[in-house]
Amino acid sequence: MKYFSTRDRNNTVSAAQAIAQGLASDGGLFIPESIPSVTLSEIGELINLDYRERAVSIMGLYLNEFTKDELCGFVGTAYSSNYDSPEVAPTHFLDKNTGILELWHGPTCAFKDMALQMLPRLLTASLKKLGEKRKVCILVATSGDTGKAALEGFADVEGTSIVVFYPRDGVSDVQKLQMTTQRGKNVLVSAVEGNFDDAQTGVKKIFGDREFAKILNGKGCFLSSANSINWGRLLPQIVYYFSAYCDYVNYGGIKLGDEIDFCVPTGNFGDILAGWYAKKMGLPIRKLICASNRNNVLTDFINTGVYDRNREFYTTISPSMDILVSSNLERLLFMLSDDSAVVTWMNALKTAGRYDVGSAVLSAIQKDFECGSASDVEAKSFIGSLYKKTHYLMDTHTADAYAVLAEKRRSGEIFPTVVVSTASPFKFCDSVLDALGEDSSKPGAELVERLSDVTGIKAPQPLTGLGGREVRFSGCTGKEKMPDVVLSFLA
Repeated sequence: MKYFSTRDRNNTVSAAQAIAQGLASDGGLFIPESIPSVTLSEIGELINLDYRERAVSIMGLYLNEFTKDELCGFVGTAYSSNYDSPEVAPTHFLDKNTGILELWHGPTCAFKDMALQMLPRLLTASLKKLGEKRKVCILVATSGDTGKAALEGFADVEGTSIVVFYPRDGVSDVQKLQMTTQRGKNVLVSAVEGNFDDAQTGVKKIFGDREFAKILNGKGCFLSSANSINWGRLLPQIVYYFSAYCDYVNYGGIKLGDEIDFCVPTGNFGDILAGWYAKKMGLPIRKLICASNRNNVLTDFINTGVYDRNREFYTTISPSMDILVSSNLERLLFMLSDDSAVVTWMNALKTAGRYDVGSAVLSAIQKDFECGSASDVEAKSFIGSLYKKTHYLMDTHTADAYAVLAEKRRSGEIFPTVVVSTASPFKFCDSVLDALGEDSSKPGAELVERLSDVTGIKAPQPLTGLGGREVRFSGCTGKEKMPDVVLSFLA
């Protein structure tokens, strides 16, 4: 299967090239030339398989350059003893109408592990297929979880180095400690003055700088991405929508062929876009509910068709959703319009900070998507009430999605729904403790133990003992100096 850029349909590459490059040379995102179809009968065959087997089946539809044996090897390594659940991504059912897809049982306790334990395997194999001799530098902007997951995935991987930029005041204490204490000889972490959009804009600018690329080439190096702009990052995420549907059938809440909804806490639009691909492949999804926090640029867009980042940026208790420029939306817009329109809209976003997709595209979006947003107060309220009622503990991002779903159910019909849970509550223990009415005044590492004591729930092993680890990276830079940080590291 070939892949082409959202900025130029004639800019086609192989799957290996798309994964190795990460971002197209024209600044666009790679998308597959077609979306494979999966029949109801084939979905039925997945029901009796485990997560790893489901992953090989779904990913193989997009990666015909890779053999089944290769994919089995990748999956077996990516989802092994580094996960604390044998199910990898279990679905916990609160009742027959509500499941919670837990994507945080991996080594960094966040959903990014589902892709970023797979991506290093896909990338290194792709480089070998391409005969690439240069070293690859993975460049990442993170709002908290991607950074640690990418660092964990690429630490000490031969032929690679990785540089992660995060907003100085835009991540939780636990997220920051996870990144700044990262082990590995080939890793660098730096804070950036500003918010996530500043870090993301800086990274995109580096990718688009041809002179910078020439300098790196002279050093025997080239850039690639571990952000969800890389198709190799997005593809593994499609799998868990199929897996959750199979879990729902096995649970007995639905029958094969029944439609369900997914409610997804959304920032950069990659996670929910993976669900859209699953729907277009044939998975019986009625609606994808896009849940935002106070930074509700996506909620406004899905309601009006106008994307406008010219608004106040808020720092919330769900920092991975504190984003005003949702990069993966470009892939959806391309699939629902044409090449020239996407280029025009992306240029307008860059120059004016807004664009309007018009009524036809908006209608197509609303056919598949619903939306809503939640405040910090609402999220904390649902963390507390759900824990009190069921002893089930959510993180802040999952609580945003749960709050949006609850609001929709108050005003309409109740459909079987899976809430996508993107992080362990122990990654945001200060806010979760607040929601439970407990003291949260201590440093984040100490609060991990505090939350465990209060709830009787065992903290994930990767988050215990963070306070005793050596902080290796304490630097901070302005976004205009980010290229210098990268070059200095690769010198």
